[in-house]
Amino acid sequence: MVAQQVLNVKWLNSLNTKNVVLASSSPRRKDILSQLGLKYTVIPSTFPETLDKSLFEHPSDYVKENALQKALEVYERLKAEGKTPDLVIGADTVVAHGPRILEKPASVEGAIDMLASLSGSTHMVYTGVTLIAPSVEGADKPPRILTDVEGTEVKFQTVSRELIEAYVATKEPMDKAGAYGYQTTGSILVKGINGCSWNVIGLPASKVFFMLEEFTSEK
Repeated sequence: MVAQQVLNVKWLNSLNTKNVVLASSSPRRKDILSQLGLKYTVIPSTFPETLDKSLFEHPSDYVKENALQKALEVYERLKAEGKTPDLVIGADTVVAHGPRILEKPASVEGAIDMLASLSGSTHMVYTGVTLIAPSVEGADKPPRILTDVEGTEVKFQTVSRELIEAYVATKEPMDKAGAYGYQTTGSILVKGINGCSWNVIGLPASKVFFMLEEFTSEK
């Protein structure tokens, strides 16, 4: 209730009368948006996420492009169906350990290897966020797009092989970038965080809030 009272602002109230779509089925992202007081529907993106990582100079560029393409896929699909939304929110999160980009593990062995590589070291979590809305100049014009990225530094504990295997056996890592979930049991692996903790969970709440404010004020 307190969060709802704090977030009772004009632009958010106005946005909550619109057709807002989250292009993700992530329960973490849904929870975070709900805590911001935003009303939305969920239409997951079908973008295959097959971008060539070698074409991007930095992991933050890669994750921004993934977020953009996810949001665009949903926006264009709904527009083609005659259901153009007022706003689409797309997001993508990756873990970067040095130059290596870690997304969701493809196998149990892959999850174990990822966690073993992170043990006792520092890595970065990047989340790209994209907002897309129809142009105010007309439906035949390109949509308005705002995209940004948040980075958070994460320091891992030195973790034994036994603990890694026990954690992977819970199956929690299998749908998480970097093979761990900071918001649940995976928090025991984290020694410290420098930056936005919500970003590690999957969506940088503060950045998204102020992106939404900026986007709605640009009309």
